[in-house]
Amino acid sequence: MHLYRLDINDPKDFLASLGVESSGITIIEKKMELIFIYIKELKTPAVNILKQDALSIGAELAVPSGVITYAKTHYDCLLIGNKKHIEILSQKELAQPFGLKNVARELKSFLYTKEYPVQIMGIINANDDSFYPSSRFDADLAIGEIENMIAQGADIIDIGAVSSRPNALIVSADEEMNRVKIICDTIKGQKLYEKAIFSIDSYTPNVVEYALESGFKIINDISGASDDRLIGLAVKYDAKLCIMHMQGTPQTMQQNPRYDDVIAEVSDFFEARISKCESLGLNRENIIIDVGIGFGKTLEHNIILIKNMRHFSKFGCRILVGASRKSMIDKIIPTPIEDRLFGTLAIHLKAIENGASIIRCHDVKEHKQAIEVYKALS
Repeated sequence: MHLYRLDINDPKDFLASLGVESSGITIIEKKMELIFIYIKELKTPAVNILKQDALSIGAELAVPSGVITYAKTHYDCLLIGNKKHIEILSQKELAQPFGLKNVARELKSFLYTKEYPVQIMGIINANDDSFYPSSRFDADLAIGEIENMIAQGADIIDIGAVSSRPNALIVSADEEMNRVKIICDTIKGQKLYEKAIFSIDSYTPNVVEYALESGFKIINDISGASDDRLIGLAVKYDAKLCIMHMQGTPQTMQQNPRYDDVIAEVSDFFEARISKCESLGLNRENIIIDVGIGFGKTLEHNIILIKNMRHFSKFGCRILVGASRKSMIDKIIPTPIEDRLFGTLAIHLKAIENGASIIRCHDVKEHKQAIEVYKALS
């Protein structure tokens, strides 16, 4: 006889391989994953009620000293339990006062998240000022690089003509169109959209529509769906809209970015923007969210968002992450842009582990290898 301590990443698959009946898998799987939910500013009576309810079912609520004596009116706390515990509490607290009905509804949103296969999005910059020189291509070279990325394993190709690096130059709509038009025409003429999904990295409506007419299927909007016309175009062409969070603009975003709580504020942003998209007819299935690594965030903000990426799964949307060769790597360990591939892979694999399913990167071949090995180990 031997005993092993196991790390089980896919409980359903493991239980099936063990020979557990399907009905048993459903019951047992909910007990195998430990979930931590941080609750901020909960009324003290609610904390005490939730503490007792959690303990009664075998879960736990970690609370500060002073709660039992009502020393303060509100407290932060940490709920610890498995899926079954959270499922029970999401029903039980609906009958409780002091804001616990809202807690119950939020708990429920964490239970029914979707799992998506990981996709690699290769970057093509049709400009001459993006922060990574090797990603810049004129119209003639861009097509060759697109075909190269597809051969290397890219699922999506993201094409943009305007740099969004800090302090980037502002480009006119006409100039942006001039830069992407030939590329769009070639993709349409050669039917390259049959080989990969194409994404237009733009928030200029006429540029976006030209790309959609050329066979593109994703609008990568760094402005975060601030223009209703882009939502309308996504609906009209049955395209997906990627909503990115950014504090400020590319010209101002890194001028002392501040948040009281970066997870809460980015989450509230997505809540509002997704609601707006749905009200204008865009189905949630066609919405992708991007927390905007490096867009109005300090190193600390970026790390917090990557570590807590799983939180954003509650929206049921695909999560895109793009940290490719970004300056956060240099802030962790001083490294020139051309040597940041290794740090990029570390960040992106951690993001996948925490729920990201679209990885936007410059180095497709290396990401394909790393992700396939990661999947085999998982």
